[in-house]
Parts: sequence; structure tokens; C-alpha cells
Amino acid sequence: MSPAPRAPRDRPTSKADAKRALPPHAGLPGIVRSSEALAGVFAALGDPTRLRLVAALCAGGAFSIAQLTAQTEISRQGVTKHLQVLADAGVVRDAKLGRERLWQLDPRQIDDARRSLDVIGRAWDVALGKLKAYVEAG
Repeated sequence: MSPAPRAPRDRPTSKADAKRALPPHAGLPGIVRSSEALAGVFAALGDPTRLRLVAALCAGGAFSIAQLTAQTEISRQGVTKHLQVLADAGVVRDAKLGRERLWQLDPRQIDDARRSLDVIGRAWDVALGKLKAYVEAG
């Protein structure tokens, strides 16, 4: 009988992490406070290989290194390094099942990044609206 799988490891949350976390309705000041954490997420997602791994993990469930390696020409060691970068950014997490390590998406940081882009988009819309009104008035 195989042992029950452990729950995926969550990265520890410190007071600094809590301050950087982007509240659901944060405006531009919230983005500035959370910019360090968000920069790590965007940097991790900025690599095409890591972005493909995230896309594969979006299918749901937990995948082993062997399963994730089968979808790419990169070695297991290379995939593991990319997954560690994603884990450090809080985008994925792992769980140990016997001798295997299973990886899955942790959507919290991606949701924060998406919300920050929504806030920035709204701010740009307001700024462009003001510019348009100024140009049309002049």
C-alpha cells in the first residue's frame, strides 16, 4: 500500500509577503507596495519554457517531472530548474508522493498579477480619456 500523498507545500507567508500581497480592489498604490512580488511573477512567466510549463499545469491536477518533460525537449534537470524558479515566485507548488515530486499550479500569484494589470489598464484608460478631452478641447 502506497503512502497517502502529502498536501502541496505552501511557501511561508511573512508579514512582508502580506504587505506585498495585492488586495482585490487595490489601486496603483497597492501595486507599488506589491511590486517586488509582482516583478518576480512576471520575471518567472517571462521565459517561454516556464510559460509553457504553466500552461501545461493549467490543465489541472498534479504532474510529475517525467510527465512535464515528455511535453518538451528539455532534460528533467532543466525542467526541475524552471519549476523551482516558478515555485520561488509562488506560481507553482510541489508535493512529494513516494519517491516522486508532483507539481501543480498555485493560482494566487497569477491572480494578483492579473489584478495588477487590470488596475494599470484602468489607470491608462483614465489617463487617455483625460488626454483625449484635453486635445479635443484645445
